[in-house]
Amino acid sequence: MSLDNHVSKARVLVEALPYMRRFDGATFVIKYGGHAMVDESLKKSFAQDVILLRQIGINPVVVHGGGPQISQIMTRMGLKPRMIDGQRVTDEETVNVVEMVLAGKVNKDIVNLINLNGGRAAGLSGKDGHMILARKRPPKRKAAPDSEQPEELIDLGWVGDVEEVDTTLLKMFRNSDVIPVVAPVGVGRAGETYNINADAVAGKVAAALKAEKLILLTDVPGVRDQEGGLISRLGATEAIRMIREGVISGGMIPKVETCLAARHGGVTTTHIIDGRVEHALLLEIFTDQGIGTLVA
Repeated sequence: MSLDNHVSKARVLVEALPYMRRFDGATFVIKYGGHAMVDESLKKSFAQDVILLRQIGINPVVVHGGGPQISQIMTRMGLKPRMIDGQRVTDEETVNVVEMVLAGKVNKDIVNLINLNGGRAAGLSGKDGHMILARKRPPKRKAAPDSEQPEELIDLGWVGDVEEVDTTLLKMFRNSDVIPVVAPVGVGRAGETYNINADAVAGKVAAALKAEKLILLTDVPGVRDQEGGLISRLGATEAIRMIREGVISGGMIPKVETCLAARHGGVTTTHIIDGRVEHALLLEIFTDQGIGTLVA
């Protein structure tokens, strides 16, 4: 390796140093999902990133998704996944599969991934310590394709929204080297199980912990403007305008809304980044430019 390459590596470390100092003792909530959970090299780089964060004094809390894995297992079991507007219809049989896959298989795979790469992790779901208290999402009315037909009432079943987050269990990990990994399964007041959107859980957990950062890993570079260019910094007023005008659309809307709600709840900064980039977390956190969109 040439001397220039050595110098370049040293400059990277120097650039990262003020961020390491600034975030010492801070809590970062990271939503892990998409392609980063599938590609082997990306899985390894994600594990290395969160381990490094913990080693330098940052407290990472990982909240994960697992929609494709749920659908795969359902198909193997002879069950037909049903989606409405990108949301899973979750009947009683489906919610049992959701809990089995998310709180079992997927959660423990991520825990094992971190442990194998030199860290220490523990798997949790929203049921542990009644961490995530949820309520059933009420049915909503949807216009029928044929305007002459009455509106259709859509009930997603055991799909929930976060009502409260009890941070007692998560705070126990702050003074240890263990990284908590949370499955987005909530519990109702009567003990019922709810399937909850992982982005929403991450946002609520970040707000409850008053986290320094909420970071959503996605399969896109970040929020794009009207011309398709990446927006590196997005203010709340501009974000609301872009949603209203349709510039921000589709699956990006709930992600931006999650970031705005987290900011309103006390999270210092929120980020939407491309999980398909190796070491995306480190590049976003410890470089001056970052790689995604900071929603401020």
